[in-house]
Amino acid sequence: MTHRLIVRPEAEADITAAAVWYDERRPKLGDDFLSEVEVALASAVLNPRQYPRIRRKPEVRRTLTARFPYRIFFVLTPEAVIVFRVLHAARHDREWKRNVPKP
Repeated sequence: MTHRLIVRPEAEADITAAAVWYDERRPKLGDDFLSEVEVALASAVLNPRQYPRIRRKPEVRRTLTARFPYRIFFVLTPEAVIVFRVLHAARHDREWKRNVPKP
């Protein structure tokens, strides 16, 4: 079953900030980052249960981007994959924990 993808504003801001940062380092690198995020999100939507569950209530799972050191956190509901944070791997876990959507 394919779930609907919902990307919350906080996650959109994370993605945009990272893409801008990468583009400032090297032109088009931000586009490469965005492509990696899209691939990771597409995989999460197709088979969200393949990713580790890191919290039970609500059910939070995490996927990683392949080329860039980013973690994508999402809540799995029966109908949707709700992405609520996209964080660099060096960021502390408290960053995503304070943004978990309420069920």
